Amino acid sequence: MRRALELAERGLYTTTPNPRVGCVIVRDAEIVGEGWHERAGEPHAEVNALRVAGAKAQGATAYITLEPCSHHGRTPPCDQAIILAKVGRVVAAMRDPNPLVAGRGLEAIRAAGIPVDCGIMQNEALELNIGFVSRMTRGRPWMRMKIAASLDGKTALLNGRSQWITGPEARRDGHRWRARSCAIMTGIGTVRDDDPQLTVRDVDTPRQPLRVVIDSRLETPLDARVLGTGTIIAAARAEQARIDALRGKDAEVIVLPNANGKVDLHAIMQELSRREINEVHVEAGHKLNGSLLREGLIDELLIYLAPSIIGDAARGMFDLPELTDLGARRELRLLDVSTIGSAIRVIARTGASH
Repeated sequence: MRRALELAERGLYTTTPNPRVGCVIVRDAEIVGEGWHERAGEPHAEVNALRVAGAKAQGATAYITLEPCSHHGRTPPCDQAIILAKVGRVVAAMRDPNPLVAGRGLEAIRAAGIPVDCGIMQNEALELNIGFVSRMTRGRPWMRMKIAASLDGKTALLNGRSQWITGPEARRDGHRWRARSCAIMTGIGTVRDDDPQLTVRDVDTPRQPLRVVIDSRLETPLDARVLGTGTIIAAARAEQARIDALRGKDAEVIVLPNANGKVDLHAIMQELSRREINEVHVEAGHKLNGSLLREGLIDELLIYLAPSIIGDAARGMFDLPELTDLGARRELRLLDVSTIGSAIRVIARTGASH
């Protein structure tokens, strides 16, 4: 199963909106076939592994990181391929949270007389597909917020300048997290201050994530580098002239206002889920960071702390209201603390993800 998970991870940047899945087929203590799901629309991991195994799949054990699918999508159902190959046993890491499957794949295999075990290395399989699971079970993508800050928690100078607080190693690591995401989100403040491209550049990837700008008043400059095909501007007002101008730059504009005249952040997440977005990577300023945290939409924090001090006059990580009681502070669960180049990388999860 560990090998199957390693294979599944090869699809980290490519399988969206599908889950990352690996399969290893073992007969007489020997691996006779292995495969992984490489791209949406292409054969699934089980089919690739069965093709390699050929006749040796008969009577073998198939180790699969996710329950085999049981429905016709862009490819035929994998449970039937396993049954037809006369596999002797199936071991799955976890059930498929997709309502179209949800246990039916394993049930079909059992009904064919093939023994099934499920739950081996389940946590590792879940982490690999945490965005897919989130979309299937909660109706919204997994939202990971990346922050680069000084050791005293400052993300930008008072004038908005923030390039560069961390070193090249931390930035390269951040691009790996960008690459695994389906969408990258920022706010109009970051667009004005930094004019980011929001693209993956420091790692090889065959695709670029969707770019999403939260821009309530449609203030995105028409020469902003973020504009182009694969960019959504989420606004709160329908000013047709501005909308037409932004569309003229190949950006898509969607208007989703809340009662306060801001972008409805829950609505934009639901819209991204409808578009089969599994993981959203946020790189924004303290205002949007604070809004997303207040709305309970942040699942994970990816924080790079540089060995430097900027001072109290600079901007912090989150624009949040003052607390008068420490009991009201937001508790996090630490997942990992590592050194990346000269920076400390902290990965933590919020209550929204528990």
